[in-house]
Amino acid sequence: MELMKKLSSKNIFVFSLVLIGVLFGFLLAFFSFSYWKPNMNITAQAEENRPAVIPADALSVAEGLQNAFRSVSDKVLPSVVEINTVSVTKRQTPRFNGIPWDFFFGPENDNGDSSEEREYRSQGLGSGIIVRQDKELYYVLTNNHVIDGATEIFVVMSAGKEYPAVLVGKDERKDIAMISFKTTDSWPIAVLGDSESVKVGDWAIAVGNPLGYMSSVTMGIVSAVGRSGGPANNINDFIQTDASINQGNSGGALVNIRGEVIGINTWIATSNGAGSMGLGFAIPINNVKRSIDEFISKGAISYGWLGVSLTNADKELLKALGVPEGQRGAFASQVFLDSPADKGGIRAGDFITAVNGKDVRDTNHLTLMVGDLKPGDKAEFALFRDGAARKFTVTIEERTNDVASDNKKLWPGVYVLPITTELSDALKLDKNARGLYVAQVYTQTPASVIGLQRGDRILAVNDKPVNDLTSFYKILREETGKELWFSFIRGEATLESPKFKR
Repeated sequence: MELMKKLSSKNIFVFSLVLIGVLFGFLLAFFSFSYWKPNMNITAQAEENRPAVIPADALSVAEGLQNAFRSVSDKVLPSVVEINTVSVTKRQTPRFNGIPWDFFFGPENDNGDSSEEREYRSQGLGSGIIVRQDKELYYVLTNNHVIDGATEIFVVMSAGKEYPAVLVGKDERKDIAMISFKTTDSWPIAVLGDSESVKVGDWAIAVGNPLGYMSSVTMGIVSAVGRSGGPANNINDFIQTDASINQGNSGGALVNIRGEVIGINTWIATSNGAGSMGLGFAIPINNVKRSIDEFISKGAISYGWLGVSLTNADKELLKALGVPEGQRGAFASQVFLDSPADKGGIRAGDFITAVNGKDVRDTNHLTLMVGDLKPGDKAEFALFRDGAARKFTVTIEERTNDVASDNKKLWPGVYVLPITTELSDALKLDKNARGLYVAQVYTQTPASVIGLQRGDRILAVNDKPVNDLTSFYKILREETGKELWFSFIRGEATLESPKFKR
């Protein structure tokens, strides 16, 4: 019995030792975990803050491109300026010498003059490019709409210096203008590139002062070339880019990856009139290179004049004229009498496809190409006539507003269409309707003078029946040297016009 007590005492003692060991181990583990947890967090944070591992070759390419953009910015920014303008207008406003007396009872004088002329000042913002230097005189190229109507012009450099500027010349058709400022300070001249070599997908870097944020640089690519349109019937074939362009960028530089100016930022297209949506447009620099010298020497730009009225032709019209499918060009629906085109052999109905071996894309492109020719230049025009390719050499003359708007010499002054099934259905004509449909009659032209009207259907020219466009324009070329008259249907009546003598 006594032995059992002793064994029992030993078991309790051993159990107690084991229990104490377990508790001690638990406490030790607890404190050890608590102690090392912060170190684990530090290690994890260190792992998170460690720079990403980028392959050396990829990093080299990225840094090389970054350095290229830095170099372009450093090179171009000093030659791109901010242009601030002030326009002063005068308006008549009510005059109150004393309130409320004059408001209720009128002015004291009784001469009936209750208004006065006041000046209102409005500010404008744009950009410009330094393109020429003559000693202390610097010339800046910009958009016409940036300085149009301005009575005060100031140029602000990227370094912050400001100079008063004066207008040298401007041109609405291309929306370009030139201003100049004088200083003994030295500023770099922009390097002008070759916009003809610009391709879709090229880097495009826009430099300017959008919304007054001076010397801003944005980057994108060339989205398209040869875009037409633009505000105020601009005749340029624009470079399209997704580089951000906003108000204040107008007149600034669009440059390539070499820092060469390839365009002048001019306008943006938006769906709601808001800021940049990735649809920015720049005037190709080649369109204005010749203008720089003309602005400086004459203060204005001279344009070449061919003397044709151009119309966009659809597939059906081209097919009716015998033009090969897919052929691009511009349709001369009218020719000015005694114009360079008339003297050189180009006639109404010709489809012009090239000038001096360079393909014509469309009517806007031909207008630009002819405008860039100098008065006196001899130019070769390739065209299709009666389905056959031909060439004519024309001596270009200078375009003036008077001669280009003189409709009295526009021959023949009528634009006709063949009566197709679609046109017949749209106009609800009889299925057996004959003739050529008169789509437009130009005012003061021969066709207008002898009484032709829109909606008439021409049956004959100078008593020669016309069954299609080819015969219509052939008869115009060969049978109307001295006189012109038409046989036509109007309503239910068949009529004949009086004769127009050339």
